[in-house]
Amino acid sequence: MNITDNAKKLGLKTALSYLEKDPEKNIPKLIGMIEKVAPKTVQLDTIKKYLTDKDNNWNILVKSLYTDIDDDVRKTLFTNFIVNAFYGWKLKHDELMQKYNCNIPWTMLIDPTSACNLHCTGCWAAEYGNKLNLSFEELDSIITQGKELGMNFFLFSGGEPLVRKNDIIRLCEKHNDSVFSAFTNGTLIDEEFASEMLRVKNFVPAISVEGFEKATDFRRGEGTFSKVVNAMRILKAHKLPFGISCCYTSKNVDVIGSDEYFDWMIEMGAKFCWLFTFMPVGVGSPTELMVTAEQRKKMYETIREFRKTKPIWTMDFWNDGEYVEGCVAGGRYYLHINANGDMEPCAFIHYSDSNIREKTLLQALQSPLFQSYKAHQPYNRNHLRPCPLLDNYGKLAEVVKESGAYSTDLENKEDVDELCEKCHEKADKWAPVADDLWHKSHPGA
Repeated sequence: MNITDNAKKLGLKTALSYLEKDPEKNIPKLIGMIEKVAPKTVQLDTIKKYLTDKDNNWNILVKSLYTDIDDDVRKTLFTNFIVNAFYGWKLKHDELMQKYNCNIPWTMLIDPTSACNLHCTGCWAAEYGNKLNLSFEELDSIITQGKELGMNFFLFSGGEPLVRKNDIIRLCEKHNDSVFSAFTNGTLIDEEFASEMLRVKNFVPAISVEGFEKATDFRRGEGTFSKVVNAMRILKAHKLPFGISCCYTSKNVDVIGSDEYFDWMIEMGAKFCWLFTFMPVGVGSPTELMVTAEQRKKMYETIREFRKTKPIWTMDFWNDGEYVEGCVAGGRYYLHINANGDMEPCAFIHYSDSNIREKTLLQALQSPLFQSYKAHQPYNRNHLRPCPLLDNYGKLAEVVKESGAYSTDLENKEDVDELCEKCHEKADKWAPVADDLWHKSHPGA
């Protein structure tokens, strides 16, 4: 990084400090700074357009970060996320891609453990039990390697990552220039952990909820919803930021996409929501939970409407492919490292040709599997059909066979052709719907 780049980073830090003096007056300047360094998204365009309206949802959301979040936590997260994770990565990305001839991801999703205190329907991790763990030293090495490639944002999943919450806090403490988050069921968040979050200031949980009490407890077990609500209340009372992670299925899509549910998330204090659709990963996974083309279209339209009215940041892992020009996996924006150390292109693609205990992160990104991903991306010129598994029949099988990758499933090795076949009908039925939506929003494309 040269002197000019360091000067720009210092300028961003100074500007963030200036914002604290008069947030309402200076909030538009914050969005302007983010826009310069972040990947283009429609949400930033929307925020910039409406932020001058004090009653607009984006204005309400951003101002709530100053009223609802602890001052020191907010300052730390803004600096680490905007200056380090966004701008710092952007400074290195193009140079490193050219130097190493491979994708250079923005973040990693890491499983510290396969252990979980719940046994959720349709979750592959539920079958593994406490069999796999990455040591603290291995986690520390992975994060260090990521930072050398420009990353300063790291995600944890599992299993239940907060089974390892002491190690996660240690990582937050050691790598205090980064932001950490975890997809968690929330049941292990208590007063003590909230106090630790306040101390390190750079951890933001994304709590998994499947809807209201009936739907959540149906998939995650009786009493789970009440524990989740208690965790959110603890976080809100400590003025700690958190978000919600929703897997929408054929059974709960109407609830997840309802005004009532989104208003509840906002009332509970959530500042963002990750949205995923159910994927039939694993032998015997219930394919009937996959959404129909009509249900997926409804979520596409609903989320775009809510972005105009609801003060919560939303990200739909599949339906937002148009904003990142297709598939984000394979190291293009992120990759997944499971609790056995296998480096996979995506959390939903359980195939690998590299293990972090045998290769470096960079060597994995240069491996045949990740290079095949890079060569094939985007998998479709219609970015509403980004996924090589769910949206483009046979593409994943082509990549896996071309690279010689192996199944990483611990219990039952899943044949890639059989996995693709489970998604064949959904891909075919989504194609005309997605093409119609794409041509309406991108005429001439």
